[in-house]
Amino acid sequence: MAKQKTAAILAIGDELLSGRTRDANMHFLAGWLTERGVALKEARVVGDEILDIAAALNALRGAYDYVFTSGGIGPTHDDITVDAIAAALDVPVIEHPQAAAMIRAFYAARNVEATPARLRMARTPEGAELIENPVSGAPGVKIGNIFVMAGVPRIFQAMLDALDKEIARGEIIHSLAATARNLPESMIADHLREIQAACDGVAIGSYPIDGDVKGVTVVARAVNADAAQQAIDAVCNAMRALGFEPELKDRR
Repeated sequence: MAKQKTAAILAIGDELLSGRTRDANMHFLAGWLTERGVALKEARVVGDEILDIAAALNALRGAYDYVFTSGGIGPTHDDITVDAIAAALDVPVIEHPQAAAMIRAFYAARNVEATPARLRMARTPEGAELIENPVSGAPGVKIGNIFVMAGVPRIFQAMLDALDKEIARGEIIHSLAATARNLPESMIADHLREIQAACDGVAIGSYPIDGDVKGVTVVARAVNADAAQQAIDAVCNAMRALGFEPELKDRR
């Protein structure tokens, strides 16, 4: 069985930190990676500062198998992700001939001019490969274990589809959930501590519903499906012992 792979996402943009834009890419990426046996271990958000982006990227790329960035690869002056990645890797920025050809072809097919601003999206760190973008034409970039993606969710997701064969599959994590309506988390806390101690290789998480006033959901995660099932069975038994009937759900 393949060892589980790990990943991080670096979301880039002042608009994320100001609250003007809500990030949806981390949520989508987490589910997409989980289906492929890759664990999303860390998410960071940085503003539009080259040194900050480069420092975060260097910290992440050495710690995880894959690093995905989102945002900052558009046609405007504040789209500086490519420059930051080049700085992190100590390589120059070039106009990628294939990327420029792809952008020209995309706009020509729509009878629209490939302006200098649009061709700015053909800039890549030297040595990079391209990630197809069927939505808006401007490709993403792959260099080493770094995948440079658009921030627009629809484009980000389309680029992920193009990367499907690039991602080495790892061990699938089996995830089972039990929800008990109106059961306060504090009532089951001691039971969960005992179940966790008895279930080697299983991670048990407890998530109160609406600030613990409407119940609790407990999730058991494990590489071994039987181990996850045994753990969630124990959780369900504890819920019933407290007088609450659990609702079960496969969360994988």
